[in-house]
Amino acid sequence: MADNLSDTLKKLKITAVDRTEDSLEGCLDCLLQALAQNNMETSEKIQGSGILQLFASLLIPQSPCTAKVANIIAEVAKNEFMRIPCVDAGLISPLVQLLNSKDQEVLLQTGRALGNICYDSHSLQAQLINMGVIPTLVKLLGIHCQNAALTEMCLVAFGNLAELESSKEQFASTNIAEELVKLFRKQIEHDKREMIFEVLAPLAENDAIKLQLVEAGLVECLLEIVQQKVDSDKEDDIAELKTASDLMVLLLLGDESMQKLFEGGKGNVFQRVLSWIPSNNHQLQLAGALAIANFARNDGNCIHMVDNGIVEKLTDLLDRHVEDGNVTVQHAALSALRNLAIPVVNKAKMLSAGVTEAVLKFLKSEMPPVQFKLLGTLRMLIDAQAEAAEQLGKNVKLVERLVEWCEAKDHAGVMGESNRLLSALIRHSKSKDVIKTIVQSGGIKHLVTMATSEHVIMQNEALVALALIAALELGTAEKDLESTKLVQILHKLLADERSAPEIKYNSMVLICALMGSESLHKEVQDLAFLDVVSKLRSHENKSVAQQASLTEQRLTVES
Repeated sequence: MADNLSDTLKKLKITAVDRTEDSLEGCLDCLLQALAQNNMETSEKIQGSGILQLFASLLIPQSPCTAKVANIIAEVAKNEFMRIPCVDAGLISPLVQLLNSKDQEVLLQTGRALGNICYDSHSLQAQLINMGVIPTLVKLLGIHCQNAALTEMCLVAFGNLAELESSKEQFASTNIAEELVKLFRKQIEHDKREMIFEVLAPLAENDAIKLQLVEAGLVECLLEIVQQKVDSDKEDDIAELKTASDLMVLLLLGDESMQKLFEGGKGNVFQRVLSWIPSNNHQLQLAGALAIANFARNDGNCIHMVDNGIVEKLTDLLDRHVEDGNVTVQHAALSALRNLAIPVVNKAKMLSAGVTEAVLKFLKSEMPPVQFKLLGTLRMLIDAQAEAAEQLGKNVKLVERLVEWCEAKDHAGVMGESNRLLSALIRHSKSKDVIKTIVQSGGIKHLVTMATSEHVIMQNEALVALALIAALELGTAEKDLESTKLVQILHKLLADERSAPEIKYNSMVLICALMGSESLHKEVQDLAFLDVVSKLRSHENKSVAQQASLTEQRLTVES
């Protein structure tokens, strides 16, 4: 065989120049046969023979040999070591030109060749995108949708190219959404649908394409799949149900596509998604709760949903998952409740619907994503709700758990949210009892640490909470404030030019409040605050300048 192959390659070199079609075709057939028998060895021989360079000149639209040449390139490019030689031989450009051919066999082999050469190479795939292959392939999909092999080739290409961010804009300017949905509707086989899903998922990450897919009717197809597969226990059906419901949630991440499907809360899609929440299928419960969390991304939708009983559905769902529950469902339901609690008018309604009680059942959770959403939900609920903040702030179990989570160094999100909730309980309740509970549970040191956070909003929340503690319960908190070196931290914040105006302002308010303690007052005197404060009298921010004057007077009188 080796001798035959060498002869074939020599002959091919001559016939490629002479263009004797019959001999050329015979050589190509021999090569294809050799590749079928031993692809790697034959590919090495082809590379060594220098024949690749000739292939570029053989890739001409009208030649009867073109499909075979493209087929050979597709076969050799299955080997990783042959891909760069194919690029160096200048094969990409003539192959891209061939995508305009009307010959279905040429199109199929050309698509395979390009796919194999560019497999796993983002830079080569980006080159194809720049050469405009996306609109060409989308057009091919529309024209040759009856040809299963060509359709599959296009889908594989789309799947690879859609992973690249640079492709999304080009895809959005074609009618890819329409073509894929049309194709999807006709598919009965699981494998074929799976292939289309693999293209849809990366494309649906783009907001413009999300909307196009919604307008092309993809959602109706997905809802149909859910309905067909929901009661099946076949592995393929379960996988398809998951893919369809996940994709549905992904489509709701775009603002326009989400609003289009919400239709003022009267839309068929919204109603169907609502029916998923009480279902017994965990995947549907999860998708339903995530969908509600996505619908709850604007105040109008949130208010409508709360007025129409969504809270009860979500708290019932949470109740079903308290004991050994499904963590993803817990997380999704809490996400939805957190978003729904953002509009001011919803807070009191949700509190009276028993949301805090439902959420507090998850205090014992050891899962950081659940802890994070639980904290966020409670923080949203008590915003400007003094009574609720006081009730929660006196809950010793909750406060102790918060103090514990404030030390969750491995989970920055949980740590940050715990600190913020601790501060919020004080700021919104302004209650002495809440402060006492927090002091007794060891929460002061965390609020002082929070005042040094890199996030201005958290620093500020901490300073306001500490000022309330100093104003309402200085005696109770005095020792803790001393041991945490609060006065030194405030001196640093005031002296630092990078501190935001509100940080400077609240630091001075806090200094004045601390003067009521003898030991803290002494610390303030020892650190020469007067110098720092008097400089701030000429600060460009009027509130800071005014507070500096007041603080200076206070320090002078009490020195």
